[in-house]
Amino acid sequence: MDLKKRLDLVKQVGEEIVTEKELEELLNSKKKIIAYDGFEPSGNIHIAQGLLKAINIRKFLDAGISFKMLVADWHAWLNNKMGGDMAKIKKTGDYFVEVWKSCGLDTDKISFVWADDMVKNKDYWERVLSIARCSTIKRTLRCSQIMGRSESMDLSTAQMFYPCMQAADIFYLNADIAQLGMDQRKVNMLAREVAPKLGLKPPIAVHHHMLAGLLPPKKEGENISAIDKKINQKMSKSNPMSAVFMTDDENAIRKKIAKAYCPLKQVDDNPILEYLKYIIFEKEKTFRIERPQKYGGLLEFENYESVEKDYLEGNLHPADLKQGVADSLNKLLEPTRKYFEQNTKAKKLKEEVTKNM
Repeated sequence: MDLKKRLDLVKQVGEEIVTEKELEELLNSKKKIIAYDGFEPSGNIHIAQGLLKAINIRKFLDAGISFKMLVADWHAWLNNKMGGDMAKIKKTGDYFVEVWKSCGLDTDKISFVWADDMVKNKDYWERVLSIARCSTIKRTLRCSQIMGRSESMDLSTAQMFYPCMQAADIFYLNADIAQLGMDQRKVNMLAREVAPKLGLKPPIAVHHHMLAGLLPPKKEGENISAIDKKINQKMSKSNPMSAVFMTDDENAIRKKIAKAYCPLKQVDDNPILEYLKYIIFEKEKTFRIERPQKYGGLLEFENYESVEKDYLEGNLHPADLKQGVADSLNKLLEPTRKYFEQNTKAKKLKEEVTKNM
């Protein structure tokens, strides 16, 4: 595959790339390139973590880039996820991996690294503390967003270590590219800032789009940045009606999509259109809306742009759009539902994880 095609695949993932010039130089000069992403094993797994992450990773693999997935169990423990119960956190990590298997991601091509293994190495902690020595408390606090926290919260001392650990993860994993969501941007910038002070090469940051939640967007203050606005509107596990989960049954998905925020003729901040653009058209060649003949009959679209145009002009009603998206999501999630019904190990993990929520 030529450089242009490889670069295009990565750019399809990156809503922001810091920097594109560095990425092009990397693709042109290094044979084995390593990208990494990480996740806190906590709670249920929604389609942004499941389907969207699988889509993004597959593009990196197609571009000839090796991928490491960090199972951030210690980070989840520091952040008091699953009540700080490490056994539950680890079980949830195993559950997430099974979900990715169920939706077609070739997990054999990914290197899964557990933080629990990294922390046993003295070199890892030396890197963490070296980053802490190069950072101020104020700068570290600015990264609290990566934990789903804010600077104004009363954070524990343990949580103050989190950003330094996450920055250290990048270097310890020998990652050339940090491929995380826009909500993780601040710690990637921290890693880039401290790298020259430690004699290390700054990682290239490829930040993917944060899939919006299904509820109406919150009213934000005038001074909030566009990036922070997107982060605040992202899909959240804390309110089940704001997210579609990977193992939701068909009726639950239809109910959530039917109640979702989807204003007539509005394409910005519209979660239903986002799911269509970032997930459905990534997985399907066409988008179908099956209606009775008396309501116009079958609608079929070959690309996202044509749907957006019809919706903006009022030729496509929110109810019809929602029905088509619900049908498509149920089709895409059916293999996951079947996997967790038929695979004994996966079924047991799901039962054990969901009872702890």
